[in-house]
Amino acid sequence: MLISKMAAEGGGKEMNEIKTQFTTREGVYKLLNHSEYSRPNRVPFNSQGSNPVKVSFVNVNDQSGNGDRICFNVGRELYFYIYKGVRKAADLSKPIDKRIYKGTQPTCHDFNHLTATAESVSLLVGFSAGQVQLIDPIKKETSKLFNEERLIDKSRVTCVKWVPGSESLFLVAHSSGNMYLYNVEHACGTTAPHYQLLKQGENYSVHTCKSKSTRNPLLKWTVGEGALNEFAFSPDGKFLACVSQDGFLRVFNFDAVELHGTMKSYFGGLLCACWSPDGRYIVAGGEDDLVTVWSFSDCRVIARGHGHKSWVSVVAFDHYTTSVEESDPMEFSGSDEDFQDQINFGRDRANSTQSRLSKRNSTDSRPVSVTYRFGSVGQDTQLCLWDLTEDILFPHLPLSRTRTHTNVMNATTSPPTGVGVGVGGGGGVTVGSNPGANGNPAGSGTDVGTGTAPGNSLPTPLPRSNSLPHSAPAVTANSKASIMDSAIATGVSKFATLSLHDRKERHHEKDHKRNHSMGHISSKSSDKLNLLAKTKTDPAKTLGTTLCPRMEDVPLLEPLICKKIAHERLTVLIFLEDCIVTACQEGFICTWARPGKVGLLSSQNQANSPSGTVV
Repeated sequence: MLISKMAAEGGGKEMNEIKTQFTTREGVYKLLNHSEYSRPNRVPFNSQGSNPVKVSFVNVNDQSGNGDRICFNVGRELYFYIYKGVRKAADLSKPIDKRIYKGTQPTCHDFNHLTATAESVSLLVGFSAGQVQLIDPIKKETSKLFNEERLIDKSRVTCVKWVPGSESLFLVAHSSGNMYLYNVEHACGTTAPHYQLLKQGENYSVHTCKSKSTRNPLLKWTVGEGALNEFAFSPDGKFLACVSQDGFLRVFNFDAVELHGTMKSYFGGLLCACWSPDGRYIVAGGEDDLVTVWSFSDCRVIARGHGHKSWVSVVAFDHYTTSVEESDPMEFSGSDEDFQDQINFGRDRANSTQSRLSKRNSTDSRPVSVTYRFGSVGQDTQLCLWDLTEDILFPHLPLSRTRTHTNVMNATTSPPTGVGVGVGGGGGVTVGSNPGANGNPAGSGTDVGTGTAPGNSLPTPLPRSNSLPHSAPAVTANSKASIMDSAIATGVSKFATLSLHDRKERHHEKDHKRNHSMGHISSKSSDKLNLLAKTKTDPAKTLGTTLCPRMEDVPLLEPLICKKIAHERLTVLIFLEDCIVTACQEGFICTWARPGKVGLLSSQNQANSPSGTVV
């Protein structure tokens, strides 16, 4: 008994060792101890009962060349610093702005990158009591407070983001399961809003605010059942991926307010989601301890990844290491500099990937190797990095001879019997005797989603993918006008005006089939929709469908690396050009230098600090 106990303690000590370095094919990533951001006293935060630590970045185009700014929340506190990254040590004694709130806590925040300058930035902050604040931490001003009296929603703000391409529109999600579209120029009113139905579909509905004068919120979305945990805009801003506590990923056309496709977790709620740089894939994570890769064009799960031992809290694609190359996959080199020319960060850089991917449709015989890199962090305090490779993306091809770190478990991955058809919708699926299953049921029905990835110029899906041929209708620039006409027909013309004219001009192509277009909603159709939305399906029936394939029916990814990097649960994962940023619930924001990207000062600092664990 004593020997067993000692062995267990010894093993536990090794398992609990915090890693400060890890190696991938690109080289060694190193934790920069002196680039750690936290509260000025560096005392670990007592995170019991506190909201997750979140981090937001913005570049203010400072003439000095050090324009990066970082914002993070710890408990009741909100900090705004110059972010020096791998170049210089962090100076925590000089925050640009610091705020301490009473009676409520910051839960999330987002910068407006369009309007940011060295003299002014617009930062949205969501709170645990439901309010949203617009502040300027450079001018140290508080310009507006939305939902101040909590007349719109009394529940915690789970996610807040500026609408891409807009200087004034922003979207807010709450733990009530509702999302609201706001305009910073409009007031919230002194009474609770009254709503008018705009559109309704499979377990979602969208309402406009019914008032004589325009007021916030402009739109109210009710999505799924339980909390709406996170949403993410596609790289071109046209589509919106939402993950909810009912275990569903729902992808909407944001302008048309239509459901494109859905996916169900293996069990439990989904907590996070992100888009690939080219908008072709969405990765989601949650309470099933898995990362799930979903194809936007095929509307189906193409892979799952298992490496975490607890809930997955954040997933993110690495735009800089995702690569598209015109060479033999076996000749893929590993230096970090090689990756910088492959993918750039942001929308313009995502287009670079799309142009390379479009070469797959040509008759050129030169092979094109594609590898998507994404990462995940979880409540198990571990960081996992994953590669999504040829043999997973295009299973009809012979498996690559390269080391792909994938484990194909009897992966039949046969094409679905319809075009991205998922029958039924349900809550958490109890698998075996797992006690962590979530039993919240959700709406049922059949979702059909077709079309190409958002922002992608390709007219059809990749020819070698495991998908059925689609015939995406050619929709012209009149699409937005037609949506506007539909909105006018339902007496809510101001919705079309705000969502189409307040936003900066973007691509006009709408290249996906609209299966839930409800341009004119009569009373009879509303009754039918209400009946449809109330229809419930046995949660177990989703298992084995395209909504939630069985584990043996899709490839199972293994992580490239899976390392314990913190003592408390991890809440942040952000990929920057020269580093990776992580944060844990203790309030420590860590910078991991990419291979070859350690600055001179940081190198000197590292030399004076205890050597980390080399992995």
